[in-house]
Amino acid sequence: MAERPRGGVGGDRRQGDRPALCDRRARGRAVSEHAGDGPRHVWVNGRLLPADGAHVSAFDRGFQLGDGVFETLRARGGRVTELPEHLARLHRSAAGLDIELPVDTDERIEAGIGELLAADGLSAADSDASIRITVTRGEFRGRGLLPPSGTSSPTVAIQAWPVLPPPPGHLVKGLHLVASAVRRDPESPLATLKTTSRADFVHARLEARRAGADDALFLTLDGHLSEATSANIFLVRGDDLVTPDLACAILAGTTRGWILGWAPGAGLRPVEGWLSTRDLAEADEAFLCSSVAGVLPVTAFEGRPIGSGRPGPVTLRARAAREAFIRGGGPRTGEELRSVGQTGTGDPGRTDGTAGASRR
Repeated sequence: MAERPRGGVGGDRRQGDRPALCDRRARGRAVSEHAGDGPRHVWVNGRLLPADGAHVSAFDRGFQLGDGVFETLRARGGRVTELPEHLARLHRSAAGLDIELPVDTDERIEAGIGELLAADGLSAADSDASIRITVTRGEFRGRGLLPPSGTSSPTVAIQAWPVLPPPPGHLVKGLHLVASAVRRDPESPLATLKTTSRADFVHARLEARRAGADDALFLTLDGHLSEATSANIFLVRGDDLVTPDLACAILAGTTRGWILGWAPGAGLRPVEGWLSTRDLAEADEAFLCSSVAGVLPVTAFEGRPIGSGRPGPVTLRARAAREAFIRGGGPRTGEELRSVGQTGTGDPGRTDGTAGASRR
């Protein structure tokens, strides 16, 4: 890890220089895949509707321009994980696009989530759900990029899916990442907003699939590590738990923040900085984290193993602690975090969760 230099970074390669991958077979289902045939109901603007009957206008700016924001989060046994944090970020993203939300938005969303989980049978004690909250600027029948002046009527939709365990190989062998040809601009005012404009992320995930990898890793314009398509990344180097700085065009993931709080009690020193691909190549361990996935090990980058090439002990401890938290019996802050960090409480063999189509 180094201070932010300008220009090239040691160990950085453009996509055209990628070596032949050690394993180009299909890597199992995508890390964003959900269970079943999809939601039975959708909550739209205060109404619970059958999924087949839930529609938005063809003039909605979210449909036409990707003019909207969203959050993806997880609920175990009907208990929504870190809802206040996700709603706060939803408001920050909306403010970044000048989308004005009604004052009762949070209360309506919270009630809508409860109604939706109950309707789709996802509020039982043993249930595990992924929830997506989408807010667009709403309908506008004119043309052009500029939204109408004056008060808008945002469209708010909530969907929920049962969460599948990740493919067994993801926990036993770990994930294989490749670098995306898409670069992230740390100076962009949109870099830290969770918008519905996801073309870059779709392109990167398709790159990974074509390469026989599990996910793609974005680099900044000057070659520093940024984030994966739906997750933040952490590296383990000795007792240091290192992750890209918020200035590296990343989303401030809720799970990322939780892990930074968990680390000291686990005997690790949390570090945020500017990281190169060489830092990743020389790491002892690496893992991705997101709200739905929790923690998933990364064991290869661009066809080369990271560390031992197997999921490492810090990764497994972090996953166990995070899953315990999601179940409602794990660490939150202070003494609870320190206790779990010191004892490794939790079941590292548990296979809850899968990386969501959006993180974190």
